[in-house]
Amino acid sequence: MRFARVGKAAPAWARLDGENAVIYGAAPWAGGEPTGQVVPLEKTELQAPVEPFKILCVGRNYAAHAKELGNEVPAEPLLFLKPKTSLVGHGGVVVLPRESSRVEHEAELGVVIGKTARNVPRERAMEHVFGYTCVCDVTARDLQRKDGQWTRAKGFDTFCPTGPWIETSLDPAALRVRCLVNDEVRQDGSTAQMVFDVAALVAYASGIMTLEPGDLLVTGTPEGVGPLVAGDKLVVEIEGIGALAVAVTIAAPAAAQAKDP
Repeated sequence: MRFARVGKAAPAWARLDGENAVIYGAAPWAGGEPTGQVVPLEKTELQAPVEPFKILCVGRNYAAHAKELGNEVPAEPLLFLKPKTSLVGHGGVVVLPRESSRVEHEAELGVVIGKTARNVPRERAMEHVFGYTCVCDVTARDLQRKDGQWTRAKGFDTFCPTGPWIETSLDPAALRVRCLVNDEVRQDGSTAQMVFDVAALVAYASGIMTLEPGDLLVTGTPEGVGPLVAGDKLVVEIEGIGALAVAVTIAAPAAAQAKDP
């Protein structure tokens, strides 16, 4: 099954049924039920299909990606957080900050938590997963290296494109993950290459912090990360889910921003 958030002013949860969005009264993991309203997809907008308390990400979870950046593969999952304000949905825009001269794409499988998880053993971890979506962990690589920690480099507004929807009927063990920039394939890997699989990540993370329904766990990126510039068309494709597409622009100069009402 596929679930999305649709509409602009007040996005609603919906189950996708062919070319229609069946509107729900609440998130499906929160007991949401159909309201009886059905909206043609062509007459609405897709928003980021998550409303997380937190976005928890995993670094260096593909050995080849760690190697391409000159890093060791961690002995345990390497976790970091992105703010909710970094979310942008399918058809949205990634805004490159003027503070950075090197912003890169990282195509990743996103895991949406459906049931509270705290100290969950690996063998029961998948019971707490609601579904999967496409994510791009946009990163200001120069700032990441400069700061020595990752909050600023990965936390700018629009630095977490997510979507276009959540797919619930999926085995995440060996899914093809691709990133295309202007129709050129930049990344082409498989979740089978993960150092730590989804069950291991959910179990590990739940031993550190409570994972709440709606939280987004972003599982790492294959090799091939590269730069983004204004005017690019960025697409993340994951087998069994679909394609997340966003545009890329650059932030207005500070003086222009100051004049905005």
